[in-house]
Amino acid sequence: MTDAKPDAQPLKTEHVVVDGIEGNYARVELPDGTTADWLLSTLPDGLKEGDVLAINDHGESIEIDHQETRRRQGKAREALEALNAGAPAGDISL
Repeated sequence: MTDAKPDAQPLKTEHVVVDGIEGNYARVELPDGTTADWLLSTLPDGLKEGDVLAINDHGESIEIDHQETRRRQGKAREALEALNAGAPAGDISL
């Protein structure tokens, strides 16, 4: 027998990306594409630009999602390499 309530919903996790850090604030990109400035003191220690934060739907937990950060950085790197694949080699003369 389990203790879970039949109508209990699992916690929903949202991700925000740290776009920049300035002074005591981190500028984050929210899931809808807008940005907001959050106090660094309310965020995990060691936070860096580009980190992905996982936030549960009650806002009770905010942590750096290292796996999601690496995944997104890998996708961005692949996209950049694809763009550069057709670029000419050597110096460009004007």
